[in-house]
Formats: sequence, C-alpha cells, structure tokens
Amino acid sequence: MISQPSRHCTVELQALPSRIGQVRRILSAQLRYWHQDPLIDRAALGVTELLTNVHRHAQPDKVCTVEIELLLDRLTVSVHDHDPRLPEVQDVDPTATCGRGLAMIAAVSES
Repeated sequence: MISQPSRHCTVELQALPSRIGQVRRILSAQLRYWHQDPLIDRAALGVTELLTNVHRHAQPDKVCTVEIELLLDRLTVSVHDHDPRLPEVQDVDPTATCGRGLAMIAAVSES
C-alpha cells in the first residue's frame, strides 16, 4: 500500500488587519500548490474570521499561529493564540454586522 504523506504549513504572525489578507493569500497559494482549489474559498473565509477574532478579542497580545494540514483528503485549518479563554458562540441577531464569525465557520466546516 502506498500512503500519501500529510502536508503541513505553519505561519506565525501578529493578527493585525494588514496581515489577515496576507495569510489568506498564503493559504490560497498553499492549497493551489496541493491541488485543492475547491477548498480555497471556505478555508479563506474561515481563517479570515478566526484571525479577526484574535485581532478583536485575544489577550494579552495578538500573536498567533495558523496551521494548515492536509492529511489524505481532510483539510484542517487552525488558529492558536495565547489567550487562555475559549471563544464563545453567541446567539446573534441576523441583522448584526459582527459576532457571527464562529457560527459562520461552523456552517462552512465539516467538524
């Protein structure tokens, strides 16, 4: 049996607005390199929402790590920051302009 190795990419950054677009471009380029073009839009949306949450809420700083891993046919994109508090999914008014990020990620994710 021939097994396909996992593919992994890690980016460390300050979650500043100027860096979020840069990470989105890195993610898109990495997925194109791995021939995973159909996953780009959902992954880019997810990483944008997660990095925006770090920028808005993380304490004591905005330093975080984005990890992208493709193992077999499963893509995992994760964002880790130094804040010991866990994010909370909140009930949000459908007309609200913010606060829907985690719910949006859940809607476009498989797990």
